[in-house]
Amino acid sequence: MEEIFERLNEVFRDFFDDEDIELDEETTADDIDDWDSLNHITLMAAVEDEFGIRFTMGEVSGMKNVGEMADIIKSRM
Repeated sequence: MEEIFERLNEVFRDFFDDEDIELDEETTADDIDDWDSLNHITLMAAVEDEFGIRFTMGEVSGMKNVGEMADIIKSRM
């Protein structure tokens, strides 16, 4: 799980151009400036590319926090 969060941190930092982002399991869109519904889809594509996976539309729309995202990624690896 640690490796997943390290890689997610890099994706989020690159995507939002903010080196100060530090994700944890409870991080939500409310915690990161510019993480809105429009950016969410593009961000999910960047995460998919990083991990070589594809989220279902239900997963994309249903994720409540980064912890749930990491759990899905872990289950696919």
